[in-house]
Amino acid sequence: MQGKGRAVCVGADIDTDLVIAGRYLRTKDRSIWIAHVFEDLDPSLASRLNGAVIVAGKNFGCGSSREQAAIAIREAGVVAVVAPSFARIFFRNAINIGLPLIECTITCNEGSPVTFDLTEGWVEAEGKKYSTRPLSAKMREILAAGGLVNYWRTHG
Repeated sequence: MQGKGRAVCVGADIDTDLVIAGRYLRTKDRSIWIAHVFEDLDPSLASRLNGAVIVAGKNFGCGSSREQAAIAIREAGVVAVVAPSFARIFFRNAINIGLPLIECTITCNEGSPVTFDLTEGWVEAEGKKYSTRPLSAKMREILAAGGLVNYWRTHG
């Protein structure tokens, strides 16, 4: 499973409250979540996410277990998130809703092209190829199906 996008860089310890603030969770209207994703971190970030690969620091997705954080990121058009580490529940939520996560530390600039291969376990940015921890075959199948619900619809 391969993908590519342009880098949108954020820092370390991005918690789920920074991804989608609690004040927007009274609705299930995903267009609201898309419009306000990362608003408290950078109000202009949502407009740059479609087709992007988020490049983050350690501990991305820490905080609450709200599944809406992973959904908001995916619905905003993010292709994948690259970070050295993820909060475990965020990691599982993301895979379950079909958002690829790549555990790796990479260096790149905002807007740089980022390509990846989840099967072989690599990410490339600014001419440098980084090895990643490959996802399991089952996780790749879930992602390829578009998430766990779709996976069980076809494999159940």
